[in-house]
Amino acid sequence: MTAAMVGWAHMPFGKHAEETVESMIVKVAVDAIHDAGIAPEDVDEILLGHFNAGFSVQDFTASLVLQADPALRFKPATRVENACATGSAAVHQGVRAIASGDARIVLVVGVEQMTTTPGPEIGKNLLKASYLKEEGDTPAGFAGVFGKIADGYFQKFGDQSDALAKIAAKNHKNGVGNPYAQMRKDLGFDFCRAESEKNPFVAGPLKRTDCSLVSDGAAALVLTDPVTALGMKKAVAFRGMAHVQDFLPMSRRDILKFEGCSKAWGEALGDANLALEDLSFVETHDCFTIAELIEYEAMGLTSEGEGARAILEGWTEMGGKLPVNPSGGLKSKGHPIGATGVSMHVLTAMQLTGTAGDIQVKNAEIGGIFNMGGAAVANFVSVMQAMR
Repeated sequence: MTAAMVGWAHMPFGKHAEETVESMIVKVAVDAIHDAGIAPEDVDEILLGHFNAGFSVQDFTASLVLQADPALRFKPATRVENACATGSAAVHQGVRAIASGDARIVLVVGVEQMTTTPGPEIGKNLLKASYLKEEGDTPAGFAGVFGKIADGYFQKFGDQSDALAKIAAKNHKNGVGNPYAQMRKDLGFDFCRAESEKNPFVAGPLKRTDCSLVSDGAAALVLTDPVTALGMKKAVAFRGMAHVQDFLPMSRRDILKFEGCSKAWGEALGDANLALEDLSFVETHDCFTIAELIEYEAMGLTSEGEGARAILEGWTEMGGKLPVNPSGGLKSKGHPIGATGVSMHVLTAMQLTGTAGDIQVKNAEIGGIFNMGGAAVANFVSVMQAMR
């Protein structure tokens, strides 16, 4: 155990036109520091996860965290970015700062404001997480990238429309109980499965219900070393973690395998000396339902091409053998890029401390997190367990 989370904060995700990147950063930073029971002057280092890519005019944002309290002035602060895995990249960098002995207490914040950007610009900004030289003209933007992946998967393994609709329905049902989720509505399998005016096809076989939401939001957490954490009111430790970066061009990979995801899971579970079946639940990166389906295979829940079994046979439902996305995932919760990875860690810590409320997994002891940037390019896995 190299580090532990001892405090956290999470604002509801959604459309927040009344907020700014700065105001959301300040709000969660103040709340996380208070939740940890520390003073702002106790913070040794600050890390901000903020993708931006054109969403915010203000492109130099690390020091905005200092606005949370004058005592944070002169603390080292760094903005971290790794596409849709930006939040987890910031968290992992914080853990490494603790493990190296360079810091005793680290404040990590993740933020994004997307909904104030015009629709066409949103698609253009998100597509920057792909290899523009080869993929920059993809119709429907990043949804089109995953539409191509879905097309390829369907061609190789057969029509998976039922499985994708089941994943969407599961995550929307779970999200009803999550007070931080952008869409708290149980859409049901039938609505997610059928093409309709309210659920049209977006790219390839992907419909609107297969795509995560454009969101504004922020989350924050406080990290410290395990010895210090034992004296705090709560502590959730990192038992294992891994970061695996893959080629950016999809042309250089078998995109149907998510090999970076698979390798990251293997390394993190090995680091924790655990097997997948030891986990109580997983929060995984369902930017699109096809991503969650392939991630079942990459994490080792099923063999290649059989991911549909995990959802169709109920394995990943709340009462199944490995609940996946009890929070509702990105599909229901929303996906403010820089905040997503931090959010996943906060919600996992809540599960492991028994404070997740209506989304609580019964007897949750060990949680796994997978957060990816691009199409399985940046792959981050954390394995978490409460210290007490």
